[in-house]
Amino acid sequence: MFKINCLNNISEAGLKLFTDHYINVDRYEDANGILVRSTSMHDLELPPDIEAIARAGAGVNNIPLDKCAEKGIVVFNTPGANANGVKEMVIATMIMAARNLVGGVNWVSSCQTDPEVAKLVEKNKAKFAGTEIKGKKLGVIGLGAIGVLVANAANKMEMDVCGYDPYISVEHAWKLSKYIKPIKSVEDIYRECDFITIHVPLTDSNRGMLNKQAFEQMKDGVIILNFSRDTLVDEDALLEALGTGKVAKYVTDFPNPKVCGVEGVIAIPHLGASTAESEENCAVMAVEQMMNYLEHGNIKNSVNFPNCDMGVCTQAGRIAINHKNVPNMLGQFTSTLAKENVNISDLMNKSKGSYAYTLIDIETPAGPEMIAKLREIDGVLRVRVIK
Repeated sequence: MFKINCLNNISEAGLKLFTDHYINVDRYEDANGILVRSTSMHDLELPPDIEAIARAGAGVNNIPLDKCAEKGIVVFNTPGANANGVKEMVIATMIMAARNLVGGVNWVSSCQTDPEVAKLVEKNKAKFAGTEIKGKKLGVIGLGAIGVLVANAANKMEMDVCGYDPYISVEHAWKLSKYIKPIKSVEDIYRECDFITIHVPLTDSNRGMLNKQAFEQMKDGVIILNFSRDTLVDEDALLEALGTGKVAKYVTDFPNPKVCGVEGVIAIPHLGASTAESEENCAVMAVEQMMNYLEHGNIKNSVNFPNCDMGVCTQAGRIAINHKNVPNMLGQFTSTLAKENVNISDLMNKSKGSYAYTLIDIETPAGPEMIAKLREIDGVLRVRVIK
């Protein structure tokens, strides 16, 4: 019986997938698996029974990934599950920014008690005239699940779209329209584009990537959209660029005291993926990935351990080992099994950075002494008997 705890409300579309082999527990300390959306886990103690954490969303900055990896806890996310919801928000707010809809709507609201509002509208509407997006150049930084959808949608709206992503996957490259112009240097995006939208995960290397130097290279009156992370932008430099008119509008899904209420900033209350469809998609993917790991030992879409899939075990036993990515681990595993006179029918080993994962199917059930010996091997973080 697997014990599951939800740190946040998770869509019933995902929770209903759990079978009778799962029960919900009120305390995360009692769980084998944790489902989470926005709750910060950085200050939580992680008891030894926790085997997996699934984030119903793409970002995992609220989860201590290294701490989890050291304990052999696999952390999943759900890339692409909310991509359409974010894509629609990007397109919608790009048009809002180009047409100054927020400014116009707010002005009309301020006139709501004036009996001459209709006349005032005709007199003042020119103040809120904007531009059309057709024929304008859009630069998409990051061509993952969301970036590809944004680029393709903008192309269909007759924008001139170029994309920058030196790490684009084969899967996403196949989905990208042939009409999207690939850019080899992000500086070319800065120099050429009327609109720039960012769709990259936050890392130490790209923190503050939109800085003073980047803004200075951009066209006057550029519109920037950020639905990734606020700290990708140097906000002091942004405020300066807004003040000079270098940046006409900045759309962000991450309000904070520095940008809220600033002229030219359209701050959205983190609504990019806040649709019923996105929440359901994320919940379903998170639950399916967790069940596949807990029941079969397979890993898909983990952010701290490698993908590894051997399907459903048809042998007498299966062992899953989370371990450090160091030499001779496999040799020690197979030697330990050989000394116990256990025959290996199938084996898969994958690595990701400093960590690795090994699945071993065996022809006889795993005995407690053999499992104990595997756990004693230096570099082993967790050993689970799947079957």
